[in-house]
Amino acid sequence: MEQKAKKWFAGCVTAVLICLVAAGALMIVIDPYFHYHGPLPQLSYRLYEERYVNDGISRNFSYDAIITGTSMAQNFKTTQMDELFGTHAVKEPFSGAGFQELSENLERALKRNEELKTILVAVDYNGLLRSYDWKKYEEYPTYLYDDNPFNDVSYLFNKSIWYHGALSNLVMTLQKEESTSMDAYSSWRYETGIEHILYSYSRDDLEPFENVGFGPSEEKIVAETIQKNFVDLANEYPDTQFYLFYTPYSIVYWDALDIQGNRDQQLKAEKLATEMLLACPNVKLYNFFDQYEIICNTDYYNDSCHYSGEVNEMILNWIKEDRGLLTWDNYLERLAAEEDFYANYDYDSIYAALSAK
Repeated sequence: MEQKAKKWFAGCVTAVLICLVAAGALMIVIDPYFHYHGPLPQLSYRLYEERYVNDGISRNFSYDAIITGTSMAQNFKTTQMDELFGTHAVKEPFSGAGFQELSENLERALKRNEELKTILVAVDYNGLLRSYDWKKYEEYPTYLYDDNPFNDVSYLFNKSIWYHGALSNLVMTLQKEESTSMDAYSSWRYETGIEHILYSYSRDDLEPFENVGFGPSEEKIVAETIQKNFVDLANEYPDTQFYLFYTPYSIVYWDALDIQGNRDQQLKAEKLATEMLLACPNVKLYNFFDQYEIICNTDYYNDSCHYSGEVNEMILNWIKEDRGLLTWDNYLERLAAEEDFYANYDYDSIYAALSAK
């Protein structure tokens, strides 16, 4: 009886091990987040989980250029980038990212891919005064970011990844659906216009900030975040061309700065960041806050910051034309014009049409 029990137990353990090996092997073949290999021609892939997919794109896709940033970069099209700049680009946006997350992802990509020579980064304007290691979320799938095979169990036997990744791709394949294109990856088409902006913005909820100065502590924050997340990376890879641009938020964002009293603080942060980035010979920095026909037209915006895909398309064209390019010769003049325009703008006029209804 005891011998039978041992055989039964051994058989169960063996069966479990076989199932685990089979499941792990199948996950490696499907590999929905490209941790082990690039896309297989026999399978269809749904690209949607940025923090799970992006590292795999860096690891196993063929490319020589990257477009990255927060949700401000989601609507870029790599096909347009390739046409304008002669690249073979991938897109790796991180919704809600801090600068450190973007920088660390780029550093991993640069270490793995010697062909990566062109990088476009959307530098969120409201991130200049955040600490260099600011994070919006508590947990990240860091087991996907390293080369430690032992923590891959969190990927191979993850119920959520099986359901949302592997099985989803299998269903797409069986239904003969096409894989998500790099252009479509993470892109969005939400309603735009002042009425939609006001769903998430209320002037009545804003109060003046207590600390609106730009002293040593603020200077340290800006200097540290720009140095550690952009300057150090550019200096480490001098043969790579970095295109950076300040994200062109809407006039409603500037209205908030006006009410809160921290416009001058933000402009001084911009000045310091600009000077640090201009010192990098392989960085081209752009500012589009003088594109008033866009900034002041709320029909291009879903909220105070997020612009539509039309603006992303314009940005690529502007960069190709070097429109908005900051240099040592023009940055102070441009900053002064920016300060003058937004200090004297009639912000009540933004809402006048609504009041008339």
